[in-house]
Amino acid sequence: MQTTFKRVLAALLLSFCLGVSGTALAQTVAPININTADEELLAELPGIGPTRAAAIIEEREANGAFENADDLARVSGIGVATVDRMRDQITFDE
Repeated sequence: MQTTFKRVLAALLLSFCLGVSGTALAQTVAPININTADEELLAELPGIGPTRAAAIIEEREANGAFENADDLARVSGIGVATVDRMRDQITFDE
């Protein structure tokens, strides 16, 4: 019984440490410029995979640069919730 408790406690501690280190890493990553990033870089954003990344580039080329996060909602398949998830991870400088 005591061995099981120690294993569970060790697993919880490991999970906590990994979670904290992942959060710290996410906070140090530079924002991605929506107006200059390529498909591979855009696909790293939360809720954006290769298909939506390609759609962002297509929209950008067809209708010009994005001025703010809310402009991303003009891309098919990207809604307000997706924009909100990535808002602090993107920039718009040209």
